[in-house]
Amino acid sequence: MLDLVAGATVLPRVGRLPGVDDLDVADLEAVRTLLRGDSVVDWHRLQFDDHAAVDRFLRLCELDPASDDELARLEAVRSDAVDYLNRVYQIPLTDEVAGEVAARDLFLIASRQGPHQRAACVVLKVMHIIYHLAGRQALLRLQVSDDAIFREIERKVVRVVEELRAAGCAVAEFEWSRKPRDSQITKLLAKRSTLAANIYDKLRFRLIVPRYDDLVPTLAVLTRQLIPFNYVVPGESVNLLIDLPSMIATRPALHAAAARMQEQPEPPGRRPRLTLNEFSGKEYRIINFVADLPLRLANLLPPATAAAPQAVPSSDDSHVVFVLTEFQIADKATAVRNESGACSHEAYKARQHEQVRVRLLRDENDPPPGE
Repeated sequence: MLDLVAGATVLPRVGRLPGVDDLDVADLEAVRTLLRGDSVVDWHRLQFDDHAAVDRFLRLCELDPASDDELARLEAVRSDAVDYLNRVYQIPLTDEVAGEVAARDLFLIASRQGPHQRAACVVLKVMHIIYHLAGRQALLRLQVSDDAIFREIERKVVRVVEELRAAGCAVAEFEWSRKPRDSQITKLLAKRSTLAANIYDKLRFRLIVPRYDDLVPTLAVLTRQLIPFNYVVPGESVNLLIDLPSMIATRPALHAAAARMQEQPEPPGRRPRLTLNEFSGKEYRIINFVADLPLRLANLLPPATAAAPQAVPSSDDSHVVFVLTEFQIADKATAVRNESGACSHEAYKARQHEQVRVRLLRDENDPPPGE
């Protein structure tokens, strides 16, 4: 049995699964980012109404707003971002955005129309990258096994799902798996890109909800309690189930909330992924996305070896690491259809293995697979 006490910064427990019409503009922005695989670097405005909303988001990113040390680290990240913008791009920033107001308040300034809104967004975009880069570098330096890291992520995800169940939210199926080494080799042999770094599903969670109408509310809860929307990996989302624009257009409550939501155009040169991958059945339907989940170093290291806070925090230091994690979400009826015929896992593996066999054994005069 997993220890559900260890894990993330404490967030308020899940009260109940909201209905679709209960979602606010922040929920819609987060769900849309998750479904489309957008990058927050392309955003122009945030959607934080008050400090409580900001603090919830900071906790999702494993920054405790009640900790002076961690707020000092946030200030160091802001200072580094301002320095970068001045040195590299000579972007003029007001004193207020550059340092006069608390870094925590930048989220509110970036969410409201005003003279400093754009500058606050610019600084927060760079802060997002610096915080992530430091966590990624900390993971490379970490002398801890993948097994230990994955175990802590499993605890973190299971805790949220157990809270959903405890709150009376029906979960039809929930499981997780780690991709075996043989499966990793097969995947890389089948893909055009054979870089091991491109395997995003070494750790995968599959959540099946009872009804189609439960999908969007469940995604909203995941972005409230587990997945920072800014660390959904851009370009890696596949949404073959939800037509979010049509849902918003046909529900007055959502339409009213969406009226406040900025419309983010698709970045030039990128189109949504229409299939999970080339080996999936044509009728296979799923919501699939990858998130780089933050995890506290203190959960991975013995207390005696955990780094003590520095007197002067540096943005290069990190108390978190980031772990790529894949999620698959579907409703029960869709999941049942996905398990039959050409959509089944057995048929998927057969197509994948045939591709590998062709690539490994083809003669030098044979055309490449797919041509």
